Amino acid sequence: MISEILEKWCAENNILISDTQKQKFETYAKLLLEWNEKINLTAITEDTEVAVKHFIDSITLLKYADIKENASVIDIGTGAGFPGIPLKIMRDDINLTLLDSLNKRLVFLDEVCNTIDIKAQTVHSRAEEGGQNPKFREKYDVAVSRAVANLPALCEYCMPYVKVGGVFVSMKGSDGENELENAKNAISVLGGKIENCEKLTLPDGSTRTIITIKKINPIPQKYPRRSVKINKQPL
Repeated sequence: MISEILEKWCAENNILISDTQKQKFETYAKLLLEWNEKINLTAITEDTEVAVKHFIDSITLLKYADIKENASVIDIGTGAGFPGIPLKIMRDDINLTLLDSLNKRLVFLDEVCNTIDIKAQTVHSRAEEGGQNPKFREKYDVAVSRAVANLPALCEYCMPYVKVGGVFVSMKGSDGENELENAKNAISVLGGKIENCEKLTLPDGSTRTIITIKKINPIPQKYPRRSVKINKQPL
C-alpha cells in the first residue's frame, strides 16, 4: 500500500523512486509502528496516512527547495525522523544530521538507519543548546524543520546552524504565510532573507507551506537565547 501511494505521487511529480527506495520506506513504516507501541513517536499509524502525512509530506521539500549535491543537512527537532530520513532515502548523497532532545527517539532513529542501510549522524541536544555549540553552529548548508513552534521562534532555534550562503527550510501548515509575515523581524535580526514561500496540497487535500530563508549574514553571538526567552519574547 505505502509503495503504491509513493510510486503514484512520485510519477505525478516527475520524481524517480526505485524499488529499493520503496522497500526502505516500507521497512521504515514497519519499524515506526513497532516502536510506537513502546515510545510515543506518532499519532499517525494507518498506512495511507503514514505514506501521505509523513513520507510524501517530507519529500515534497525536494520539489520546492534546492538542495545541492552532497549538501550537509540538519533536521532540527526531528522526532520520528521527519523530514530527514525520507530526504536521505530519496537523496543518499546528502550528509544528514538528525537532532532531537529526547534520547530514546535517537535510539529508534539509529535502528532505522542501520536497518534500511542509510548513514546519518544523530545528535542528542536541545535546539538552542546545539545552536551555541561550535561543533554545529553555522556548519550546515541546509537546516530543515517540521517542528510545531511558531516561525519567529523556529528561526531562532534553527538559523544558528546554517552557514552564510546556506538556507533554513521551514515546513509549515496552511497558515505558513501569516507566520512568515510575523517572522520578518526575526529573519532580519538573525541574518536571513526570505527566498521563497510555496503553498502545496498533499494527496489527502491538506495544505502545506514550504518557506525558504537564505542566510546572508553571520548570526549575532547572543542568539539563540534560552528557550524561555525565545518563547516569551520572540524577536
